[in-house]
Amino acid sequence: METNLLTASPLAGKVLGSGQGNFVIAEWQDPGAPPGPPRYIAPLHLHHGDDEAWYVLEGSLCVRSGDSVIEAKAGSGVLVPKGTPHTYWNPTPQKTRYLLIMTSTIYTLIREIHGMDERTPEKMKELFAKYHSALL
Repeated sequence: METNLLTASPLAGKVLGSGQGNFVIAEWQDPGAPPGPPRYIAPLHLHHGDDEAWYVLEGSLCVRSGDSVIEAKAGSGVLVPKGTPHTYWNPTPQKTRYLLIMTSTIYTLIREIHGMDERTPEKMKELFAKYHSALL
């Protein structure tokens, strides 16, 4: 991911923040999937010390937070408090664009996940634990 310290241009796949501060904002998208069971963008997990939020720019995003499922459409957002099991997915076959607002700890975890050569369940659990999170 490309990192910008300060920007006034559209994020469009870039990150606002360095990963060294208190929070990072990333614009991401999902192309959509055929009808059927959810195709999770992230596995079910929790962060022991970090909140996480999504703001939908285009399309729709479902967020499971604890036992609730919230469908956020363009112009709305969802906040998942620390300690809450969560996952999220695009519930439609259409593209969705969203902002992921996270702490630098979560951002570093995501960067390490994307850099892994081998994503075995054991290695993923170890990595989540390294960042005070748990893969469920």
